[in-house]
Amino acid sequence: MSDPIDAIGLLCPLPVLRLRKRMRALASGETITLIADDPAAVIDVPHFCAEAGHRLLEVWEQNGATHYTVEKA
Repeated sequence: MSDPIDAIGLLCPLPVLRLRKRMRALASGETITLIADDPAAVIDVPHFCAEAGHRLLEVWEQNGATHYTVEKA
């Protein structure tokens, strides 16, 4: 797993843009976690995964932020 992406304080569309950029360097099957507190990310991250064919493996909240673990297609 790569280092998590800290997108705390960033608003739509920046959290997903950072996720997409970091995922380019990953091999298929590798995972990465995005940490965001933007309320729109709850919609944007699953939509991004569905559009790109990636798997959203896990979503959880901790300390007011949501963590999204994504596996590259």
